[in-house]
Amino acid sequence: MGIIQKQIKVDERHIQLLFGQFDKNIRRIEEAFNISYVYRGDTLLIEGEVENVKKADRVINDLLIISKKGSEISDQNVDYAIRLSKDGDSLNASDLENDDELICHTLSGRPIRPKTFGQKQYVEAIDKNMIIFGTGPAGTGKTYLAMAKAITAFKKGDVERIILTRPAIEAGEKLGFLPGDLQSKIDPYLRPLYDALYEIMGAESFQKNMEKGLIEVAPLAYMRGRTLDNAFIVLDEAQNTTQSQMKMFLTRIGFGSKAIITGDQSQKDLAQGTTSGLDTALKVVRGIEGIAICKLTSKDVVRHPLVQKIVEAYENYKPRETIKHKNYNKG
Repeated sequence: MGIIQKQIKVDERHIQLLFGQFDKNIRRIEEAFNISYVYRGDTLLIEGEVENVKKADRVINDLLIISKKGSEISDQNVDYAIRLSKDGDSLNASDLENDDELICHTLSGRPIRPKTFGQKQYVEAIDKNMIIFGTGPAGTGKTYLAMAKAITAFKKGDVERIILTRPAIEAGEKLGFLPGDLQSKIDPYLRPLYDALYEIMGAESFQKNMEKGLIEVAPLAYMRGRTLDNAFIVLDEAQNTTQSQMKMFLTRIGFGSKAIITGDQSQKDLAQGTTSGLDTALKVVRGIEGIAICKLTSKDVVRHPLVQKIVEAYENYKPRETIKHKNYNKG
């Protein structure tokens, strides 16, 4: 394909944000599309193969829209804009920077909003349904967004309390060898939930509400025999539930409540031969009104780009193993 040049007008007020610290943003675009760039006056000149220049042009204009909205251009903005352009997607990363997408702010003032279109669909499903299943690989924001929505609903008075739970694989008799009382034994299983609560709500506010019984963080086994009314409930690491545990949890949900079940079906810690309650539930509840199933993918990973590459590598590795196994059986 031929080499072309493209001129892009860039107001000097936005050039620093576009280029990033030490020009890291523009260099990332340069590497992703194998283009070269020169900036003179108010004009950015990019050069490369036709298709690559078109894709780089789209990314640059997408990032400029984010800057013009008054938002910082993060590494995630750059990586996601590049990913969308490479995939030939008609969506733009800048569409996620609208105020109506904002869920809440962290204690430090950082805005929490969907960072991918998969996350956007997930958040919309939470708003519209009573029970939401959010599945996907590590780093897709399943739990963090669920926690943000739970805390926001609690602060608005939409629910009276927050209940956060996880299946503790070694809970019960097998925790006996660990030092300390029961709470200190189960805390390590629940630490990721505490971390999100502290970041969004603050440790002091969390402790006060926990002492009042308005926030509860407990292993899944503690849910048995209860009816959970007027609560926002988050079940995390649901891939590690048994079928009976999942059925028990789903039948606890009462009036005025909302439940989010999150899990990564590729990372199960159950005993060999045990069927995951999450896997079964996704088949059983499909099509029931008021229940949504959202499947996030490697495209929705918002951690370091290397995490996305690792997730994709594992996804691509499994089919090769399956093919080898099938060929072996035929022989």
